[in-house]
Amino acid sequence: MKNIYTCFPEGKHKVLTMSYDDGREEDRRLVALFNEYGIKGTFHVNSGIHWDEKRIPISEYKELYKGHEVSVHTATHPTIARCPMEEVVDQIMEDRKALEDAVGYPIRGMSYPNGSFSQEIIDVLPALGIRYARTVGSTDSFAMPENFLRWTATCHHNHNLQKLGEEFVGLFKKQYLYMMYVWGHSYEFGLQDNWEVMENFCKLVGRRDDIWYATNIEIVDYMDAAKRLQFTAKLDKVYNPSFQSVWIAVNDNQIVEVKGGEMKEI
Repeated sequence: MKNIYTCFPEGKHKVLTMSYDDGREEDRRLVALFNEYGIKGTFHVNSGIHWDEKRIPISEYKELYKGHEVSVHTATHPTIARCPMEEVVDQIMEDRKALEDAVGYPIRGMSYPNGSFSQEIIDVLPALGIRYARTVGSTDSFAMPENFLRWTATCHHNHNLQKLGEEFVGLFKKQYLYMMYVWGHSYEFGLQDNWEVMENFCKLVGRRDDIWYATNIEIVDYMDAAKRLQFTAKLDKVYNPSFQSVWIAVNDNQIVEVKGGEMKEI
């Protein structure tokens, strides 16, 4: 009997993703650092806050965050679990509309402002076009999330970042999929004068052959595509109805790319 595992792109079994909120000026330095080490980030921003001169103008989002992901953080950053659902819907949809106009692609993710959410909010997000939403807090683990609408990161960058990074780099058991997810606010590096925390981390984890560097939505979309693979009962063929390629491991040692629309013998 064949043993088949889902892999990340190119047969990798580890993924790193970064998640930063509020769109403050310090994002410029953070984006440059990510670009230097081939790391991808998701930036959750508020399109309706115009009075804060420390925030990056929305007109600069498309160029600054090129190669990364821009994501919803609500228009004006209220504590949404205290708000009527009409306001919650308006906050999310107005942010989506403005951000989509700015960057030119569909926005399908968010982080909860002030970490505030409820089950009622989670239940309405799919109808608003939101596929994932990040909470606050840390799991201290590298497990894939059970629910992308209640997505908690591995750690904040001030919470054992280097130690967890060293553990992540050292992971080698390919029967598991591992994800390291780091979140925070770029302005915190200036407030605490500790940019070296992120610089050292990027040097440690960046540009490695065994890590897939992805935005939040790229992970969600890839895992969705992997779930749509259709296998024959004999496990001798697989069909990929999605547009993007999906990689699988057959009997632990054979890495197979199943291209979009392809029926493949395995």
